[in-house]
Amino acid sequence: MDFAARWGLEIDAVLALNASEEVATSPLDAPALAGLLREAFHAEGVEAGRAAFLIAFDEGAEYHSPNYHWFCARLPRFVYVDRVVVGANRRGQGLARQLYTHLMTVAREAGHTALVCEVNLEPPNPVSDAFHASLGFTELGRGSPTPGKVVRYLCRDLF
Repeated sequence: MDFAARWGLEIDAVLALNASEEVATSPLDAPALAGLLREAFHAEGVEAGRAAFLIAFDEGAEYHSPNYHWFCARLPRFVYVDRVVVGANRRGQGLARQLYTHLMTVAREAGHTALVCEVNLEPPNPVSDAFHASLGFTELGRGSPTPGKVVRYLCRDLF
């Protein structure tokens, strides 16, 4: 099955956009992206992923991220935003908010009670901090999943 097509995404566009923001997300190649999309609870793009994209998992995914597992150990039912990327030339147009708003609707309809993610504290990501605060996310904890990186674990109740 072509999981990119299932979600209406163009693989090359998503990979290029992700590469432009690797410091804030993490590196991604075609096989890894295919694996993410296969396990995704929800994935969505703006302009097929050329302008922006989001990939999210629920608590039942076969996903081996230490950040995802941090939430698995603490919450019974959630949707985890693994990555959301907006192209530099499209920022400030509400695309991330549009993707999150749709994800919240889909997650509520599926019976999930929380939307969760992590945001880098070191290296800092003040734009993401402000964005998540504006959507009502609050900090649940902090961690250091990899050397040189400290993250804030955030949660937003869906009901």
